[in-house]
Amino acid sequence: MKEFRSDISGFYKLSIEERQKILSRLVNLNQDEIKILNNLGYFTPTQIDTLIENVVGSFQLPFGLAFNFKINDKDFIIPMVIEEPSVVAAASNAAKIARKHGGFHSENVQSVMIAQIQVTQLEDIEIAKEYLGKNKEKLLKIANEQDPLLYKLGGGAQDIEIREIQTKKGKMIILHLLVNVLDAMGANVVNTMAESISPYVEEISGGKVYLRIVSNLATHRLARSKAIFDKEMLGGQEIVEGILNAYEFAVADPYRATTHNKGIMNGIVALTLATGNDTRAIESGAHAFASLSGQYSPLTKFELDSNGNLVGEIEVPLALGIIGGMTKLHPMARLALKILNLKNANELSQVAAALGLAQNVAALRALASEGIQKGHMALHSRNIAKLAGIPDEFIEEVAKKMVEDKKIRVDYAKEILQQIIDSKNL
Repeated sequence: MKEFRSDISGFYKLSIEERQKILSRLVNLNQDEIKILNNLGYFTPTQIDTLIENVVGSFQLPFGLAFNFKINDKDFIIPMVIEEPSVVAAASNAAKIARKHGGFHSENVQSVMIAQIQVTQLEDIEIAKEYLGKNKEKLLKIANEQDPLLYKLGGGAQDIEIREIQTKKGKMIILHLLVNVLDAMGANVVNTMAESISPYVEEISGGKVYLRIVSNLATHRLARSKAIFDKEMLGGQEIVEGILNAYEFAVADPYRATTHNKGIMNGIVALTLATGNDTRAIESGAHAFASLSGQYSPLTKFELDSNGNLVGEIEVPLALGIIGGMTKLHPMARLALKILNLKNANELSQVAAALGLAQNVAALRALASEGIQKGHMALHSRNIAKLAGIPDEFIEEVAKKMVEDKKIRVDYAKEILQQIIDSKNL
């Protein structure tokens, strides 16, 4: 048998069909597996081949809709792309509870991104900082020459911040170029601007520039949303008390805070993915922001109002765009943006913050009542039944029995099916 090797030269130069044939030979794909690879979904071969390198197929996830959202007195249907059961339904339910007291109130979100320029090997750091500050307008002018249209529309490089940090390699200046990217996510434009001014930063400071790149900790792009969740619709005072206890647990313990914030990101990332935005940038920015105090903390806050209702707030950096990149190239992303009916990227961030808050409340409510597993298990049991090869006409019956018996396993699904067959003499 020929030795398997992964050092394949020139794979990227081949057509998708040729790559599929090579892959099929390498890992011995059967006809059903080849058929799956051949299904590119809503992409043409040319479209998908330009998105990433070495493309051999398309990967699809469920595209669902969350309802009941009223944000700043405007109703939204929110598209979500996620594989986890119960998330979409939970968000819709929490939004319905928030509607009783006016829905969500989200603040305006600035579209300012940070480009970082790392300046090293400085002889006199104070003089370098002074000179950079004096030449701010020159640096901004050079940066804005890279995108005249953005500047004409009211965006572009607006300011610089000069930070001094101590490292094992000595003191460094980190220059932050603040760029209003308007309706874009903005990574490409700020990176271009940072590259353009770096030679001048070196000349002015007398130092050596190394990194010049966007920061995904978008602290000038904070999204805030607030809502009142009716205590009776949540399940009563005991449930509200349970939610508050769960929140305080997260405040005090980073192990719990991590899972607390994961629930928030279930919603935000699902919307980010649906609209063709960068999920990794959003995730990293959110978790870094949660750690700025020195301890990893919840991205939400909860308290009671004078009537005993739950008041929830969220604050999270959200660098989301509605133009450029995958938001325009991906057909489902374009469809998602049409469903949202947004005015601008600011509004998308407002929606995302409200969705994250709703998702968090839904998760905490489940934990404070029947536990998170009950909601998951109904859908999960159906998946296990399908995995066990249960015929379609018996899936619901088998799934229900697994949930009742609290044994959601492939072997038990097959056992239940056999019991059904025996009882009905099939």
